[in-house]
Amino acid sequence: MPTDSPQAFDAAGFLASVGAAAQAAQSTAELDLVAQEHLGKRSALAGAHKVLGQLGDEERKAAGALLYEARQGAEALLSARRVEIEALERQRQLETDRLDLTEVVLSSVVQPISVGHAHLIAQTQAELEDVFVAMGFTVAEGPEVETDWYNFEALNIPPAHPARGMWDTFYLDLGDAETVVLRTHTSPVQVHLMEEAVRSGDPRLHAVMPGRCFRRDTPDARHLHTFHQIEGLVIDEAIAFVDLAGVIQTFTTAYFGPGINSRLRPAYFPFTEPSAEFEITCTICRGEGCRTCSQTGWIELGGCGMIDPAVLEAVGIDHERWSGFAFGFGIDRCAQMRHQIADMRALVENDVRFISQF
Repeated sequence: MPTDSPQAFDAAGFLASVGAAAQAAQSTAELDLVAQEHLGKRSALAGAHKVLGQLGDEERKAAGALLYEARQGAEALLSARRVEIEALERQRQLETDRLDLTEVVLSSVVQPISVGHAHLIAQTQAELEDVFVAMGFTVAEGPEVETDWYNFEALNIPPAHPARGMWDTFYLDLGDAETVVLRTHTSPVQVHLMEEAVRSGDPRLHAVMPGRCFRRDTPDARHLHTFHQIEGLVIDEAIAFVDLAGVIQTFTTAYFGPGINSRLRPAYFPFTEPSAEFEITCTICRGEGCRTCSQTGWIELGGCGMIDPAVLEAVGIDHERWSGFAFGFGIDRCAQMRHQIADMRALVENDVRFISQF
């Protein structure tokens, strides 16, 4: 009987040969050669398959099953060995690619690794939010790009109103001329909040709105062209100016400490009436007078006042029933006063010596 006849095929010996050759292979390339040798077109298994057609039905059926089982067993052995080899190859590749990150100590003193942290402005904003949340306020945010209506008109500053001269505005080339701006204050967020409150059916609001603002100011010791504000808004029944003064004083004491006082001075803002500027004791000179406070002993922190009825009417709030107050001040200015920074420009100059201090 020919050695390549199906009846003469030694399945057990074939599988033993495949298993031994597979275990001897040390790479997937070597394993591919083993598979080619035992399962390829020139293999003994392939030769036995070729003469199946010369057998009778019963013999062909039995021989075919034998050859099929032999092939399945061989493929299983090769597959199992391939999993092992691929794992070994991955391990070898990882060892080859591994970087030695062992620190070389160049001196007897190991310098501590410097870890980054949030910028002073971000820290200050988070601290201010905590203070106002503790006072019962919620925190809200709004877009930095606003329409002229939200930034000016809804706040009682119509086109050609002289108050617009108080803000040198960055206009964006979006839509009609001078209709889209980089917000000059965070007050537009107040308008959005009031609109939402009206839609909800309850105009009551107690919220603060922190965020970045933009004005065409010339940077100096107390001003930046891109700065950060936090504004507050309270709307309820029977709100009076004394409530505003109480909130300002409570905030000043909570944030700057009992040694720093606040005071209100008459001022003008189109969206509040009456209006005031609030100042705090200069923390640089403790009220003695210095360059930062222009020798006055006081530093302006922000503006405030009772919401003008026209602003309430613009968003559909009945000013006969509801009243409120608003206030706003610079987060950058708070950081400057809290940490006794003589020149606000240090906040944006990215001097590592300054940044590492806070």
